[in-house]
Amino acid sequence: MLKILLAEDDENLGGMLQNYLKAKSFETDLYEDGEAAFTGFFNNHYDLCILDVMMPLKDGFTLANEIRGINRTIPIIFLTARSMKDDVLEGFKLGADDYISKPFIMDELLFRIEAVMRRVKSDTPPPPLVYTLGKYSFDTQKQVLLSEDVTHKLTTKESELLSLLCYNANQVLERNYALKTIWEDDNYFNARSMDVYITKLRKFFKDEPNVEIVNVHGRGFKLVV
Repeated sequence: MLKILLAEDDENLGGMLQNYLKAKSFETDLYEDGEAAFTGFFNNHYDLCILDVMMPLKDGFTLANEIRGINRTIPIIFLTARSMKDDVLEGFKLGADDYISKPFIMDELLFRIEAVMRRVKSDTPPPPLVYTLGKYSFDTQKQVLLSEDVTHKLTTKESELLSLLCYNANQVLERNYALKTIWEDDNYFNARSMDVYITKLRKFFKDEPNVEIVNVHGRGFKLVV
């Protein structure tokens, strides 16, 4: 299920949009100002952001810029009552995937969401089956980490976690995203379990100085290769 961050300060419009998107089977969280939306984005995983340009505390352009600092590729659609050319250009400079001016019909927004997600899906390459990590080769299908003289057979959870780290190599892997992807729930017990698996994975690379799994305080982990 697609998970959408919706930032809209108009309570009536925001509620209508949220209800409409939920009715179309999109999990949708509504935030009524830019600060709340950024906090929500920081603490959760989303597949798409729909941002009103004019919001209190933090406008949509500033919010988009901060979101791009965390996730360079997440699709963003701007909503605005303004139709000036400069605003449209500013939105696309910040990496907007689409732009829709108020007022609009709900079905138009749905079509734009579907079009953006089709483009994103077609532009996203499938994850590799084998990753090179220093002297090691990680086969995701066989769940094996091996070098010329060492072979580590990974458990399913170890393999899934290392696969996520590899796919996001040299970028932050958000803790909540990893938990919900692998454990399907980001509760305390699963979080502690993930920490144990991170410790196990680090031990596999203790003899490889070019590979390191580092903590990113308050956010998650980064596989540095």
